[in-house]
Amino acid sequence: MLRYDIVDVFTDRAYAGNPLAVVHGGHELSTEQMQAIAAEFHLSETAFPLPPTADADYRLRIFTPGRELPFAGHPSVGAAWVLARAGLISTGDVVQECGAGLLPVRVDDYGAQVTGGASEVGPALDGAVLAAAVGLGPADVVDAVPAGVAGAGVPYAFLVVAPDAVARAAPDPAAVRACTEGLVGLTVVSFDAAASAGHVRMFAPDVGVSEDPATGSAAVALAVFLVDRGVLAGDGQTGFTVAQGAEIGRPSTLGVLVHADAGTAVRTSVWGTVTAVARGELVALPPV
Repeated sequence: MLRYDIVDVFTDRAYAGNPLAVVHGGHELSTEQMQAIAAEFHLSETAFPLPPTADADYRLRIFTPGRELPFAGHPSVGAAWVLARAGLISTGDVVQECGAGLLPVRVDDYGAQVTGGASEVGPALDGAVLAAAVGLGPADVVDAVPAGVAGAGVPYAFLVVAPDAVARAAPDPAAVRACTEGLVGLTVVSFDAAASAGHVRMFAPDVGVSEDPATGSAAVALAVFLVDRGVLAGDGQTGFTVAQGAEIGRPSTLGVLVHADAGTAVRTSVWGTVTAVARGELVALPPV
């Protein structure tokens, strides 16, 4: 039997934010068994803390219901908080080993802040095509911020739209899959630079997540994207908040920091609070 914790991430109350399963003691599980357990929980992600293989405090493997991810924000934040609360790692500065490398994490009594992976900017995309995939029209698209791909550990497609359009997005899963081949998902965002605040929805049917309540890896990728598009300062540090999940009854708040140099994001991080919801044991494991 393996112990597990269920926590809600990027929220200060239970039954909001993004739920996460953290399964302990899974070092003897195969990849296929971990994937089957993640499919059983059917949360957007399930995390497996493991002994490190490099100079880190712990290793983390992260699975959606459909596949393994090299990095994800809410599992990194939530798992670090769970491990510290159990006394398995210290609070303060620790290092997480994951598929995106060795990532600094700062843990406190309320949540955690995790550094994103390597920043990358991908190709431009057709905003009208992305808009159609989520039931929006060309008039909803903010043409001054061209659609495209960016990542900070894993890549996403980004479509910037008018503030009232985010809530109206109604994705066609097949069309979203066609637009996001090789990416985690499609992020629809409105951004108020004066208020340093974004409103985000993220659709990832290809990895088994129809809509995510809070996506830390998309938040740090958004920072990379906005610096590249000139929306955020090209030098120095900028912070902003992201609101996500209200449309599906899971309101979430993510805090993002980005350090830029000469118009390029060089370092990102995302932070948030975590709330415990449940704990239990897996009384049966998937067959080997």
